[in-house]
Amino acid sequence: MAKRGRRSSAPGDRAAPCPCGSGGPYAGCCGPLHRGEVDAATAEALMRSRFSAFAVGDAGYLLRSWHERTRPARITLDPDRRWTRLEILATDRGGLLDTVGAVEFRAHYRAAGRPGTLTERSRFVRADGRWVYLDAEPG
Repeated sequence: MAKRGRRSSAPGDRAAPCPCGSGGPYAGCCGPLHRGEVDAATAEALMRSRFSAFAVGDAGYLLRSWHERTRPARITLDPDRRWTRLEILATDRGGLLDTVGAVEFRAHYRAAGRPGTLTERSRFVRADGRWVYLDAEPG
């Protein structure tokens, strides 16, 4: 998921649904994570917030939530790819008391007017007490 475009109206609309699929408003769901007000409590919460960051075009959050050992110098977001829906397929650890975790997901998007999906198993670790994205295996 290295490319994404700013397509969602969520950041400007406090009542807009969160792109992560939680059912809650962006302002009370992933918005506080993107603004750095809180940290993700679980690996799945971080995965959801990262998907939302791709959906709203927040490259800064993606970099900040990436482990320093595997983080690229920059991310180029694709303005023609619109991320539309996230499905969590499985989780492995990544809870409140864990230090490692994995989340398998399917991310839906539209590009050039056509639907597509990306399936991936992302790995997460705690670094300095907070969850960060480590790397991924294609699904």
